[in-house]
Amino acid sequence: MSTLFISDLHLCSGRPRSNRGFFRFLEQEASRAHALYILGDLFEYWVGDDDIDDPFNTSVIAALARLVAGGVPAFLMHGNRDFLIGDAFARASGVTILPDPSQIDLYGRTALLMHGDTLCTLDLEYQAFRREARSQSWKDNLLRQPLTERKAAVEALRRKSEQEKRGKSTEIMDVAPAEVESTLRRYGYPLLIHGHTHRPARHVHTVDGHHCERWVLADWYQDGSYLACDASGCRALQLSPG
Repeated sequence: MSTLFISDLHLCSGRPRSNRGFFRFLEQEASRAHALYILGDLFEYWVGDDDIDDPFNTSVIAALARLVAGGVPAFLMHGNRDFLIGDAFARASGVTILPDPSQIDLYGRTALLMHGDTLCTLDLEYQAFRREARSQSWKDNLLRQPLTERKAAVEALRRKSEQEKRGKSTEIMDVAPAEVESTLRRYGYPLLIHGHTHRPARHVHTVDGHHCERWVLADWYQDGSYLACDASGCRALQLSPG
């Protein structure tokens, strides 16, 4: 048995392939795990917990609830697309919401879990928006709007973000090496696991003489993969075919 990590699924009703992969993953690989950690952007976007009755959202919540009821604890960290997920979602699905970052004991090894967007400090425009959007006043303002207006506003923000990305270099949108090293130092040179950049890989950083492993999780736009960790270490695995 292993502990599993996923992120950046970007689930929505318009991506049936990703959705099928997610439901199959919960029924197969995740059902045999010690625990499942979802490190942000489970959904393409989440406009508030008053949208849990949407049929697609209900299907995702029900699938997570079945996993948890079967004895596998599931943990969810907010991403940049679904940071409005709240207590009602957690109660309905059975997941535990984690702060970003969070430290856990992973088979005797300290692991630092992050969504990963806070490591991309070279993207000054995004970081400024992130600070604004995560403020309580911004969230309260959005949540006061009717559901349909909220969805339209978030869709507009998503389109704007995609347009802006086309004008940014790959270096700006990736993690900043100095911020990664600073984070590893600040948290005592842990194993670091994160998503967000959609650049799955294993990296080793040497910081103050410590060799620190960093795993970047894959997005699920195509086939997707997950990270499985046990006492012997971590390995990236492809989703089972279906």
